[in-house]
Amino acid sequence: MNRIKLWDLPTRVFHWCLATCVIGSLVTQQIGGNAMTWHGRFGLAVLGLLVFRIVWGFVGSTYARFAQFVRGPAAIKAYLRGEWKGVGHNPLGALSVLALLVTLTLLAATGIFANDDIAFEGPLYALVGKDFSDRMSGIHRLIEPAILLLVFAHLAAIVFYARVRKDNLVRPMITGWTVGAGETARGGGAVAFVCAVLIALGAAYGASGAWIPAPPSVPPAATPNW
Repeated sequence: MNRIKLWDLPTRVFHWCLATCVIGSLVTQQIGGNAMTWHGRFGLAVLGLLVFRIVWGFVGSTYARFAQFVRGPAAIKAYLRGEWKGVGHNPLGALSVLALLVTLTLLAATGIFANDDIAFEGPLYALVGKDFSDRMSGIHRLIEPAILLLVFAHLAAIVFYARVRKDNLVRPMITGWTVGAGETARGGGAVAFVCAVLIALGAAYGASGAWIPAPPSVPPAATPNW
């Protein structure tokens, strides 16, 4: 049992930024009204963070990579029998991580086209029109309860591990270090980080609609010369 570096800094920053943005989007959605502007901004931030995490899942350090923690049914069965030994996401926890990433990606992807029939329109609403936007809005609302269930399941797992298994999952996500039978994380250097950030920023910019030309201004009505 060694003290090892488990979570790299980019993974930890991503985790807490994503948690903040998800909470912000849920709160602003409940408030409604003018707060929906911030709901859209939080959604764009979530989308950028997700793109970063997906890229980081391939070029990041050891325990952040999908290839390290995404396992098949045999590994899940071994974990349920108490035979799995390792650090980082366990085979069952990996399914929870993937479910969170997929659900949040669907929410963000549908949200950029959605509308609330009152004052809010997603940043790419102008590209698709009302009918398609209404379909995306319906899917967006349909998925919203799923993210709440996944968040509660995530929190319940943290409490279970802390109380029953005496394993604090929060501390490593703050400090980056843990004690276990494994090797210190490697990889995920500066070049990989910069590439992941640039791809994430590009995705967020594309989803923001900032590149869409502004509609032509309507000239003022002519004043009759009596």
